Amino acid sequence: MSDLLELLAGPAPEHKEGLSLFRNGAAAGGEPALRGQARGVLTPARRAVAPPPARGLSPLVVEASSTQRAAYRAMRRRAFVDEQGLFAGHDEDAADLDPLTIVLVAVDLGGAVLGGVRVQAEDAALGWWRGSRLVAQDGRIGAQLVQAACARAAAAGALRFDAHVQERLIGFFARLGWERVRALDVAGAPHALMRFPLTRLADAAAVKHPLGGLLDGLLPRDRWLGDDGVPVPGTDVIACTDAIVPAMVERDPEWAGWCGMLVTAHDLAAMGAEPTGALDTVGGRDTVHVEAILRGVKAGAEAFGLPVLGGHTHLGVPAALSVTGFGRTDRPVAASGGRPGDPLHVCADLTGGWRPGYTGRQWDSTSGRSHEALASMLGAVRRAQPRAAKDVSMAGLVGTIGMLAEASGTGATIDVAAIPRPDAALADWLTCFPGFAVVAAGNAPTAPETVTARCGTLTAESGVRLRWPDGELTTALASAPTGLGRAC
Repeated sequence: MSDLLELLAGPAPEHKEGLSLFRNGAAAGGEPALRGQARGVLTPARRAVAPPPARGLSPLVVEASSTQRAAYRAMRRRAFVDEQGLFAGHDEDAADLDPLTIVLVAVDLGGAVLGGVRVQAEDAALGWWRGSRLVAQDGRIGAQLVQAACARAAAAGALRFDAHVQERLIGFFARLGWERVRALDVAGAPHALMRFPLTRLADAAAVKHPLGGLLDGLLPRDRWLGDDGVPVPGTDVIACTDAIVPAMVERDPEWAGWCGMLVTAHDLAAMGAEPTGALDTVGGRDTVHVEAILRGVKAGAEAFGLPVLGGHTHLGVPAALSVTGFGRTDRPVAASGGRPGDPLHVCADLTGGWRPGYTGRQWDSTSGRSHEALASMLGAVRRAQPRAAKDVSMAGLVGTIGMLAEASGTGATIDVAAIPRPDAALADWLTCFPGFAVVAAGNAPTAPETVTARCGTLTAESGVRLRWPDGELTTALASAPTGLGRAC
């Protein structure tokens, strides 16, 4: 076998259409289609190139069978032990015995193994994975395996994906979208720690990015800029409004009604207000549909202590729901009050589970709670009076921290291992709507029904970074989520 690493050091192949990376096919342009869409693999501007087809048919990349694993280990031994001399006797380690380790192999149509790579868990619960032991017959297959490993890590919920890369291969990996972090020594040979830029957290927050441009000149630049509610001038009344996604109102009308009241009550609670009432606007194709929406609205009004005072109902129209809420406080808490050095806390209800039909997107911790338990949680910010607070929205927990930091004119560093979370993949938890969760700078909101933990710090440097158990920092949000800027 030729010097594997010399072959891999060749130029990255050009992008071609129609390459099949997995046995179940690929998206146009050669992007892997493994277990559904791999969220957060690349931003459009950083799309890694796909290898061109060989003469004839390209190899397929599949998860290895036991027989294919044995062939892959034999290739590793020839490359890393016999030829490279990096290991004595064998190159097997604990990752080979870990049941979480994923082995991908490239095979021809006859089933012969042409190369392979491991995707191993450094800490699967935190979404920290590493690629390792890449072997391939040539650079084209090597590139194919690297890209497949990135997609598979993203599908496994990775928020961080590293590799220890031999020094002479840094350029090869860089051309596939990887970033050099620092120098390393592995098995006595110079390497670099390299990292693939997974974007799932930034993608979740990106839905808020157009707000700055859209609302420029419309909203006053006061201390409430970026908040979900606002004090009515000259009163102690807090007002807020929310609209539910029309597709959800159409598909799941009763749950949409409940959620309309939920998000309204939470917006008021994040500003420290006690709820006093709400107005709703409901539209639907017929009375059956509107009745279902209103059942959810009524149940939510009772559960969250937010009585419906009036509103508007329209029949024979596409599904629609918006709720305007009112509360009262003489000490409203803004999202903009944080300062560099302030501790960041997350207060969340970890009970419940994924709402049926919304796995990975909506965590339902509220529908099984009593009115008294919900009132206790909704009073957490009012009791604590933190410098700044914000309820976690559809931008996810990290995106919401980014919005609080943006309004405060700061950045944030989040300790990944300190984030309170239920028995769910961390990547899903950080990007979902979590039922009840609030982030706060300064004093910690608490309630008997919730878990509260300090999970980070506001910083003078903009953006949001994740601090990992090994001390490494990775960028979650490179810039402000909304573009609204700092509140005055």
